[in-house]
Amino acid sequence: MTINLKKFNLKNKNALITGAGGLLGFEHACALLEVGAYLILTDNNVKSLNKNKIKLKKFFNEKNFCVIKMDVTKEKSISSCFKRLKKNGKKVDILINNAAINFTPNKINNNKKTRIEYLPLKNWEKEISVGLTGAFLCTKIFGNEMNKNKKGVILNILSDLSVIAPNQKLYTDKKSDKKKQSVKPITYSTIKFGLLGMTKYLATYWADNGVRCNALSPGGVFDGQDEKFKKKLTDLIPMKRMAKKDEYRSAVQFLCSDASSYMNGHNLVMDGGRIIW
Repeated sequence: MTINLKKFNLKNKNALITGAGGLLGFEHACALLEVGAYLILTDNNVKSLNKNKIKLKKFFNEKNFCVIKMDVTKEKSISSCFKRLKKNGKKVDILINNAAINFTPNKINNNKKTRIEYLPLKNWEKEISVGLTGAFLCTKIFGNEMNKNKKGVILNILSDLSVIAPNQKLYTDKKSDKKKQSVKPITYSTIKFGLLGMTKYLATYWADNGVRCNALSPGGVFDGQDEKFKKKLTDLIPMKRMAKKDEYRSAVQFLCSDASSYMNGHNLVMDGGRIIW
């Protein structure tokens, strides 16, 4: 018996990725380009988007992807992208809701505004609008078109914090006043738990028309974090290390292709075993 990998093949499929200018946005793009998909890379940050475009051109033919500035918080911007693609004969077969505002340890260090008691309402609204409302709006427009075409895949990018609470000790600085310590903001957990609920909702909503929706929950990805934070986090992980940037590629290929044709409403957690403890 020979191994059949044809179900992973995404040739003639168009995939749109939001937040494609980010760290994992680049990796998701690589994952789908590796298996033949045509990529529509979107982000509101044109500088980051073009930076990833240049990196992708080193490994893939530029004919196989395009970049479009799109603001997921603005329905008009998403509709404009949708109409532009339709005019060029491109329908979106795969939607990856990846856009998010993520506060890394370096960015939240000694920032008491991340705490509930100090968190500005404008921060709450901005982060929710990108991570949660943005996913809803993209799904509303591109998902509905999948429904009309009677086939499509929606993949929501979550986090291991979609199933567990943040361990705030990771961000503790013993030299600082406890009441002023930085924390992982409540917005992050709210968004990721909300996306999990959205995933399950969508898995039933258009299922009878061949539209599947699943989620991928990555654990911490190593990207130059300081050694103190790295040690604190890896002590919580059975595999004793953070994820490498490219370790989620195969999961994205699986979840976006017919290799996962009977998976629907599932949250695939890949965190080195952290949530087991």
